[in-house]
Amino acid sequence: MHYLTVSFSHKNTSIEVREKLAFNDEEVLKEFYKKLLAHQSINEVIILSTCNRVEIITSVKECQDSLDHIFTELSALTGVSKEELEGRGDVYEDNGAIHHLFTVASSLDSLVIGETQIVGQIKKAFLLSYENKFCGQKLARTMHHAFRCAAEVRNSTDISKNPISVSSVAVAKAKEIFGGNIGGYSAIIVGAGEMAELAAKHLANAGVNLIIINRDIKKAQKLADSIESVRVTVEPFSNLKKFLNRYRLLFSATGAPHTIITKDMVEEIDFERHWFDVAVPRDIEDCGCENINIYAVDDLEEIVNSNKALREEHAKIAYSIIGKATMDFFKWLQTLAIDPMIKEIRSRARECSQRELERAVKKGYLPKEYQKQVEKILHQSFNGFLHGPTKNLKNVADSPRADTIVQSMQYIFNLNTDVEKKLDSYKCEYQIEKNI
Repeated sequence: MHYLTVSFSHKNTSIEVREKLAFNDEEVLKEFYKKLLAHQSINEVIILSTCNRVEIITSVKECQDSLDHIFTELSALTGVSKEELEGRGDVYEDNGAIHHLFTVASSLDSLVIGETQIVGQIKKAFLLSYENKFCGQKLARTMHHAFRCAAEVRNSTDISKNPISVSSVAVAKAKEIFGGNIGGYSAIIVGAGEMAELAAKHLANAGVNLIIINRDIKKAQKLADSIESVRVTVEPFSNLKKFLNRYRLLFSATGAPHTIITKDMVEEIDFERHWFDVAVPRDIEDCGCENINIYAVDDLEEIVNSNKALREEHAKIAYSIIGKATMDFFKWLQTLAIDPMIKEIRSRARECSQRELERAVKKGYLPKEYQKQVEKILHQSFNGFLHGPTKNLKNVADSPRADTIVQSMQYIFNLNTDVEKKLDSYKCEYQIEKNI
């Protein structure tokens, strides 16, 4: 078994290509999962799709055939040539794949180092895959350790102190444009999801009044109700054209698979407008108007680079944590083999019964001539006693709960001196989420 990950991110793929790779339709995503899993070498898959990256995380029998199948199916789905995908995507195998996953989860590979949204996005991707049986034990255990690693990075460094996101960087850019103060202005928020909510709250903290526009008016109202510090109004999506031609600031962050603000909606106005598009695929079509400045995700590099420099020292500490967590993960995997554990338990039972039998003969409790017959009875007895537990252990071997069961057995029979520290450390994130 191997771990294999294909990564497309802001580091290796332009926003134009990332738009084509983004999975914004859940049914399309599920069908793509099925096509990947139809290949005989691919066992489990988790697909992470955000505004800055698409990660295809897999457990496979063989890497090269699996990789070729992934690129072939991704090309067929997106229309991007297989050659271009192979040239852009970063490929990670085994240790490299786990190290990359831990790095992504710890937000060290994000456009904005230290942003806190990525863990929630990974969890959401994992839950969808697990719930639909696209992944199981092998990737579930990697996810758990990724979340543990991310938590340790947050707790051991200041890399996520005063957490920022792409939305907060967009608001910071707006402040910079307006001389550091945007209090008293009004801004349009298009969308009511996580990124739109973050933008709304950062704008409200800056004293900006908000107009929230969303197709789901109830969701928009819920977001509006959560903000009390400024004036917030909610408008139906049908009023988008009217409002975008009325105000200077607009922040758009929907999950639409296509642009929602098009050239034909834009009117010539005599004041300058600044529109921030933090969606992938992009929400705003380039209208070619001189007095409209459109900032997409990749246009916020200056503030992002400043963020990287400020957090560089903490990143060094974080990478050392990730390196150790990667090594610990593979050491931990080696302790989980069930067959050697069963063999060790049987061997200890045999040694114990043999020792007590020899002690009984030595002290005269048992005649020497009966030793062989009693030895045979004892061995049959403990084999019979261990038959049920052995069968149960083998039956549970491929389920996500096997890891905790194995660690418990190791602790009970003292098979691993470090295992007490790890008991209950493995819990499937899906089960935690659903309170199973």
